[in-house]
Amino acid sequence: MSVRHTEVTAGPAPLTPCGQPEHPDCGIRDVLDRVGDKWSVLVIVELAGGPRRFRQLQRAVDGISQRMLTLTVRRLERDGLVTRTVYPTVPAQVDYRLTDTGASLTHLVKALADWSLEHRDALALARRTYDDEHPGNEIR
Repeated sequence: MSVRHTEVTAGPAPLTPCGQPEHPDCGIRDVLDRVGDKWSVLVIVELAGGPRRFRQLQRAVDGISQRMLTLTVRRLERDGLVTRTVYPTVPAQVDYRLTDTGASLTHLVKALADWSLEHRDALALARRTYDDEHPGNEIR
């Protein structure tokens, strides 16, 4: 037992693979690739506040290009996390909103955002320390 061991282990929950050799992660990687990418998380955060039009989303998600936003909302729509509604007006109005499945993600995304805010200074310090101890590293 380590000197630092406190008899309490808050390690990761065990994941049991489904046992099929062609997909031992049972789709976990596929789901995390979608909901864990930078733009999807930011779009989900924005849509958690209610329906948004495309331009509202683009203004709210700093740094996202029109093409990347289009791809992101299409992927989220394909995965059943976002619904796209076109209103029969001239010009046509479109809004995006979270589906029930997408809305069920918001507490997880909020927890991740809260954790990020709470630990960003510690992460920045750790990075600076690492970079100082490993000059010339190419990790970014």
